Amino acid sequence: MKRILFYIFLLVIPTLSYAQKEFFDVRKGNKDYKKENFTEAEINYRKGLDKNNNSFEGHFNLGDALFKQQKYPEAAEEYQKAGALLQPKNGKYSASDKKKLAQAYHNLGNAFYAQQQFDKAVASYKQSLMANPKDDETRYNLVKAMEMLQEQQQQQNQDNQNQQQQQDQQNQQQSEDDQQQQQQQQNQDDQQQQPQEQPEMDREQAEQILQALQQDEQETQDKAKRQQMQSKVKTDKDW
Repeated sequence: MKRILFYIFLLVIPTLSYAQKEFFDVRKGNKDYKKENFTEAEINYRKGLDKNNNSFEGHFNLGDALFKQQKYPEAAEEYQKAGALLQPKNGKYSASDKKKLAQAYHNLGNAFYAQQQFDKAVASYKQSLMANPKDDETRYNLVKAMEMLQEQQQQQNQDNQNQQQQQDQQNQQQSEDDQQQQQQQQNQDDQQQQPQEQPEMDREQAEQILQALQQDEQETQDKAKRQQMQSKVKTDKDW
């Protein structure tokens, strides 16, 4: 992203009007601000606000000092406080208050823009233009914020799609791994359940076994014949 300074016109000149209670501190803070001593300016503005926390100028100028120190969230908070102090009378703001309100919302938009919170920046610039429709700088910032918001949303959509695609690929790979593991387990189970096959007997071994069986049978028959002959001989001797 290009630098924020290329896009944003900042209303950073502190207003020079202030109430009597914080007069000295705010005036001293303004001098520090013009010298770009933003830390010292912040300290003095806070001192002024300790004496009068309802000072629009104190909150607004403190917001500018914080913005210059890149303390954008704190700056946004001060601009919001400044704008909240301006109350319409009979439902309408005075011309002076409208100008202050437009400045507060303009700078609030800048603080959100610097944090890449472009949706809030767009809303703030619109509020500023409602108070001062003729402010070209605010209108320019609004256009740039809307462009950046569109780019941000497109990038988020693309990131979401990429993330979803990556997740789908991971799920698919996990499913394939699970199926492969299940198939391997099934194969192992099948192998354990199948009876082991006896090794095949070659022809020579088969013939040897057959001859042995035949020889055993012949020997059995011969033995039976001998027993029969012996029985006859013994019978013949009796008489």
